[in-house]
Amino acid sequence: MTATAEAASPRTAAIVRPGEAPSPPRPLRLLTFSTLYPNPAQPNHGVFVENRLRHLVAGGDATSTVLAPIPWFPGRTPAGDPKAGFPEIPIRETRHGIAVHHPRFLAVPGIGMVSNPVTLYRAARRALARMVADGFVFDAIDGHYLYPDGVAAVWLARDHGVPVVLTARGSDTSQLPHYRIPGTLIRAAIARADALIAVSAALKEGLVALGAPPEKVTVLRNGVDLQVFRPVPDRAAARAELGFDGPTLLSVGLLIERKRHHLTIEALAHLPGHRLVIAGEGPERSALEALAARLGLADRVRLVGPVPHARLPLYYSAADVMVLASSREGWANVLLEAMACGTPVVATPAWGSREAVAAPEAGVVIDEATAEAVAGGVRQVLGRPPGRAATRAYAERFGWEETTAGQLALFRRVLARKEAAA
Repeated sequence: MTATAEAASPRTAAIVRPGEAPSPPRPLRLLTFSTLYPNPAQPNHGVFVENRLRHLVAGGDATSTVLAPIPWFPGRTPAGDPKAGFPEIPIRETRHGIAVHHPRFLAVPGIGMVSNPVTLYRAARRALARMVADGFVFDAIDGHYLYPDGVAAVWLARDHGVPVVLTARGSDTSQLPHYRIPGTLIRAAIARADALIAVSAALKEGLVALGAPPEKVTVLRNGVDLQVFRPVPDRAAARAELGFDGPTLLSVGLLIERKRHHLTIEALAHLPGHRLVIAGEGPERSALEALAARLGLADRVRLVGPVPHARLPLYYSAADVMVLASSREGWANVLLEAMACGTPVVATPAWGSREAVAAPEAGVVIDEATAEAVAGGVRQVLGRPPGRAATRAYAERFGWEETTAGQLALFRRVLARKEAAA
């Protein structure tokens, strides 16, 4: 065991004198590692990782420092610039009381899928060595996303003699393993991780199919912040402010192929009198605008760009239905966010959808991903809309408390096993 690991070893049991109650174990000290984490240039990037971590540390039973490397693309910025890639992102910042480090790693265009695990690991290793030299001590690594993040996290854990828990989140389990080198490295990371977290039961099945023993995988779904995502006091005023006129569909997500916003636009052709608002940014914007124009729907489709997280409840509350047409999701946070604001949803049958949408007051999960089926789901929900209070009440089942408790228990079990084997 390394000196770092020995210093980090948690107190799992206290010495108890006669007549004294045992003292509680000290807080867990975690290193949260992921390239999916918000920063000043990308405030919504990986916000689901930050949200889970904020709730984990809020109770005082765990602390964490975040290592969130940023890709540097050679040729786009001066060589040797420590802020290369995104100069507006600091090397170190504090978000919601949590220290976040942003070292840069080389992301080579064209071969990044193969090279990123190595360059990410090397940059993270150097940054972590500096952190440890400055007095940072940690008990375990909390890694998010299997590739390349989880691969690098396993290597870092080996270097420092600490356990690592990896959270799988979707395409890292459903898509990337189909590529030869990523697939090999993902399976190796699954085998070497001390424990795995899946954000839905369907995602656990995917991990088991990749070779994970079922007992190694714990399902801890994402929650929703019920204080942030709640119905606005005056829905009519919200609709007026946003210009929502008539039955309005809302889609929230990156403008990328797997979100399939094109299906929702095509569905609008079967829904006369309805309007669609899409919140998000990404490379598909021009293609989506062209599709709306080609179908004669340009006056009924509005792409509003990225919406700040704190402003999303206004959009959710003002909409009549939220549509998620994704081809792949581990657990779609936007579904719970919309429902927490009182808005029912229509979702395609991606992983986790049926677990999140499991009652009529939540909305519907359609059986096939076609424009006609999306339109049918919208007609079904709006034909007999659930009461918005009932939809909100359904979402209240999905707070963060259970997930936080599950994380704490899992990390303590992993650390106890590691100490027993030492």
